[in-house]
Amino acid sequence: MSGTRITRREFVRGAAALAGAAMTCQAAGFALQARKTATDQVALGKTGMKLSRLGIGTGTISGSVQRGLGHDRFNALIRYAYDRGITYIDTSDTYQTHTWVREAIKGIPREKLYIQSKIPTTSGFGGRGGFGAAGRQASALETLDRFRRELDVDYIDTVLIHCQIAPDWVEQTKALQDGLEEARQKNIIRAHGVSCHSLAALKRAAELPWVDVNLVRINPQGVNMDTGGRMGFGMSGPADVSAVVEQLKVMRKKDHGIIGMKLIGQGQFRTVEERRKSLTWVLQSNLVDAVVVGMKSREEIDEAILHIDNAFAL
Repeated sequence: MSGTRITRREFVRGAAALAGAAMTCQAAGFALQARKTATDQVALGKTGMKLSRLGIGTGTISGSVQRGLGHDRFNALIRYAYDRGITYIDTSDTYQTHTWVREAIKGIPREKLYIQSKIPTTSGFGGRGGFGAAGRQASALETLDRFRRELDVDYIDTVLIHCQIAPDWVEQTKALQDGLEEARQKNIIRAHGVSCHSLAALKRAAELPWVDVNLVRINPQGVNMDTGGRMGFGMSGPADVSAVVEQLKVMRKKDHGIIGMKLIGQGQFRTVEERRKSLTWVLQSNLVDAVVVGMKSREEIDEAILHIDNAFAL
C-alpha cells in the first residue's frame, strides 16, 4: 500500500462530498419513484377502490365506434390496453358493449379489473331497461343481474345512473338509488354514482351524499361540457369550464370519487395538440381521480398514455 497520508481536513472534505452525492442520488430516486403515470393504481374518492388513472371507454358515439371494430379487433384492443397497464374498463347498458367486454376480458383475473357500467333512466336519455319515477327496487336488482350475466362477472365495481339532465333527477330516481344501495349492501356492486349532462344535474350530484362516484365532462376547451341549458351537447364553450370546475371542487371537499370524461371532446379534438392540451390540463388540475377516454386503436392508447405521463413530467 502507498504510504501517502491525508490530513483531517481532506478527510472531512471528501466525506462531505460523498454524503452530498449520496443525497443527490437519493433525491433523484425519490423524484423518479414519485412521478405519476397514466397507469398508476389510484384511489377513487372514499370508495376504498383503486383503478388505473386512465380508463378505456367503450361508448364512443353510444358504442358504435367500438362495436364497429368487430369482435376480434375489439378483443385485441382491450387486451393491448390491459397489457399496457389500463385496468379500468368503462361500459354501459346503452352502449350495448357488455357482452363485448365479457369476451375481451376472458382469462384476466376479475380482481385485476375495475369495471364500471351505467343504467339509463327516463330522467336522462332513455335506453333498454330505463328507469323513471315509477322504477322499482326489484327492477334495479333484476337489471343488475342481467348486467352481471352479460359481463359474466359476480359483481360490478361501480354502477352509475346514466346521463342525467333533469334538475330534479334526484327525486325522479329515488327508487333506483335505493335499489343500487341495496345492491351495494349485497355486494352485487361496490359503489354507485351518476353521470350528468347538464349543469343543474351536476350541481345536485355534487351535493348528494348518496353519490360515491361522479363521471364528469371536463376539458379546457369547454367542448361537450355541462351548461345551464337542459341539453348541453355541442352548445358549450370555454366560458362554461369554470362552472364545472366549481362543482368538481365541491365533490373534492366531500371526498366523492371523480372520473373525468369527454377529454377529447367526444372525438372533436382532431389534432394531437388539442388532445395534448386537454389531457395535460385535466391531469395537472388535480380535480379528478381518474379519466376515461373512448379509444379504437393501439395508437390512440399509446398517445393518451404519453400525454398523461408527460403532463406529470412537466
